[in-house]
Amino acid sequence: MTVRRPAAVVLVAAIAAGALAGCGSESWEKKCSTNADGVVECAPDQRPQPRAVTGELLDGGSYDVSQDRGKVVVVNFWGSWCNPCRAEADDLEQTYQATKAKNVTFVGVNSRDDRDAAKAFERGFGVTYPSVYDQNGSVALEFDVTQVATPSTLILDRQGRIAVGIREPVTVGVLQPLVERIAAEEPG
Repeated sequence: MTVRRPAAVVLVAAIAAGALAGCGSESWEKKCSTNADGVVECAPDQRPQPRAVTGELLDGGSYDVSQDRGKVVVVNFWGSWCNPCRAEADDLEQTYQATKAKNVTFVGVNSRDDRDAAKAFERGFGVTYPSVYDQNGSVALEFDVTQVATPSTLILDRQGRIAVGIREPVTVGVLQPLVERIAAEEPG
């Protein structure tokens, strides 16, 4: 049986829709504010506690978000099959390069993809930060995020708590100021 790409995209969206709101529990998002652009921002006292999130890196090895405590972590959910992901790839890389000196790191979460296609995507778009290979979509659930569309982006504060959630493609003009604002927060 052949699954058409649009059906697969709808399936991923439906499963992920169960992921940026918190299955069976009150969503962290409901405690935060959403601006006109659909960006969810959480004040420090509204941010959910850090989650144990681990995964296999696309190029081998493993990733554990706890290894980046003390850094601001930008987590981008993407797929090589996703046209909006292609559109935002350069903006993500530009923001990464512009903010990494501020103790900011990026990690991609490649979802429901072919490993070789994902590697080719990263090479073709000049992505220099690592990505977790998340064939079954479990990493979004580890973050307790529902309504994760592809692409989506989270910004974790230095304590590993979700400070910002963006459910659409990002641009440097939107992402970089958000990252810089979270990076400028006093450790708490």
